[in-house]
This record gives sequence, structure tokens and C-alpha cells, in this order.
Amino acid sequence: MSDPSNAAEPGHWGPPYLLYLGSADDDLAIKTARGLAYWRPDWCVGQLRRGDCKPTLGLPEMSVGEARKAGANTMVIGAANAGGVMSSHIVADAIAALEAGLHVAAGLHQKLRDNPDIVAAARRHGRELFDARDPMPGLPVGNGRPRAGRRLLTVGTDCSVGKMYTTLAIERSMRRRGLAADFRATGQTGILVAGSGIPIDAVVADFISGAAEKISPARLDGGWDLIEGQGSLFHPSYAGVSLGLLHGSQADALVLCHEPTRQHMRGLPDYPLPELKRCLQANLVAAQLTNPAVKAVGVALNTSHLSAADAASACRRISGLLELPCQDPVTMGVEAIVDNLLACCAN
Repeated sequence: MSDPSNAAEPGHWGPPYLLYLGSADDDLAIKTARGLAYWRPDWCVGQLRRGDCKPTLGLPEMSVGEARKAGANTMVIGAANAGGVMSSHIVADAIAALEAGLHVAAGLHQKLRDNPDIVAAARRHGRELFDARDPMPGLPVGNGRPRAGRRLLTVGTDCSVGKMYTTLAIERSMRRRGLAADFRATGQTGILVAGSGIPIDAVVADFISGAAEKISPARLDGGWDLIEGQGSLFHPSYAGVSLGLLHGSQADALVLCHEPTRQHMRGLPDYPLPELKRCLQANLVAAQLTNPAVKAVGVALNTSHLSAADAASACRRISGLLELPCQDPVTMGVEAIVDNLLACCAN
């Protein structure tokens, strides 16, 4: 996979980006675009929204032509829907971007390269298409053999609760302390932010644990691989991906991610969120298959729907309940979580 930091050479996809929000209904639908805007703001020149789009990133509103004139190199389709399919509007807007001279990148399950009209437009205009959900070929089956190195995995009570943000925040904190730490992306947004990774939810089930082993191989420098979690063991739609990551990551440490105002699993109103202690214990038991010494080291809350006072109260309550440091990575940082990680895994 090419690295976006080097991809802005003439003829290659990469930043600067125009972030495409399309007709997104809510903030969760634009988490790819929001992740790029938050972690790589200097790469993002503007946003493109259709008239019925509800969320915004607060970036300048631009057409594809205006974005090209402003220096954009690639339009990133930063909105997703259930199933990750491309609507007719997305197809039309992708073609318009190619005609304006932009490359196009996407992380949808439905690939850009599988749409003949988009492919034809890219060829006509000499532009590149990048599908972040293309898994690398030749992935191995996981073997579970102990390997050198230290690894942390973020896990969740649900999907879209902040596992990528938490993992990136921990990487930033550890690097500021002079520690060797590397974010290992497993989702389309993380891949676009990091420039590398494996889209775990596009990997054939038999190879999920092997893919986790592939992105976090043995290392001897004393550093940490910080693996972005996906889904939840308690989400009927995505639990298989979560379990494969738990086994393949062979994690030394887990951080539980949670959105305290959510009443049910995303997209499944008949399934309530799991009780926190039960969820954490289930993840530890699953992780013990390949690392019996795994430890929980912290809880990361997404408190974006709470007041500051309520967020602080929720963190205190959950910290007392689980006897772990609890912070919102966006508003509070992750220093207490990293302190506990280093204390628990000192040897």
C-alpha cells in the first residue's frame, strides 16, 4: 500500500484532500472524514456536501472544481452507510471529481475499481483510484505462536465508540514520552490516516487472526504495537471480526472503549449495550487464548454527548466500577491510561 505522505507526487493519490460527505445523515456516518480532519487537518482543504447532508466538519464548502483550484489532489469519500455501498450520487460525484483532475479514494465495501463507469473515467483522465478496503494478498492463517514484542488492542462495547481515536491518542502520548510506539490500522479511516494497514472487515474469516499477526509481527526494540480494534464481541453483526483480532493480536494490554449515552447496539435497537464488567471480562477471556497474561489497563469514554461535568462524573463512576483509569481521549487525553499501561507492563 502506498504511503499518502509520499503520494502527492504528480499522478498519484494522496493529500491534500477534499473530504466528501455526500448525503450523510449523522456524525457516525462521516467518521472516516472526521478522523482525517481531526488527525490530519493540514491534509484537508475542504468538504463537499450535498444539499440534504446533515453533519459538517466545519471545513470550507467546495465543489470538485473549487477544491482542485485550492490545491486538492484527492477526493476522499468520507461517508459510509450500512453495507458500504455506493449510491448513484456517490458514483456521479466520484466521476465529476475525476473529470476535475482529482484522484479518488474510498473505504467502502463496494470498491471503486468494481464500478465500470468510475474506472473508465479514471482511465480517461489519468487519475488513480484507491480502495482502502482492499486486503493485501497472501495473508496467512493465524498460528497463535508466542512472538516477541509488546502489543495493545482497543476493544469496545459497540462499534463506532472511539477505538481508532483512542489508539492514535495512545500512540501520540507514548511518542511524546520518547517511547517506540506504532499505530497499526485495521479500518479504512485508520489506513487513510496512517498510510498503511489491513482492512480487517474485508478479510476472509479464516485469515482475520493471521492478518492481525501480520500487522503486528515480532519486534525486538522494546516498542509497542498499538492495534486498532473493530466492532464488539457483543455486536451480532461484527463479533467475528472482534474475536479474530483478539486472538491474532496476542495483546499484552486491552483498553475498553465505550459511549455512555448509547442505549443499544448501533443499528440494532433490540440489542442493548453490554454491562461494562461483563464486556471487559469477556474480552479478557477471549484474549487469554493466545496471551494468558493479558491485562486490562484502562477505559476510554466517548463523552461527546455529555456536558463537561457529566463526562467527569461518568469517568469517576466507571473508574471506580472497573478499578481502572477512565478518560475521554479527545477532551481529557490518555495520560492516566498510558501511565497504567507502563506500570502494568513494566517487565
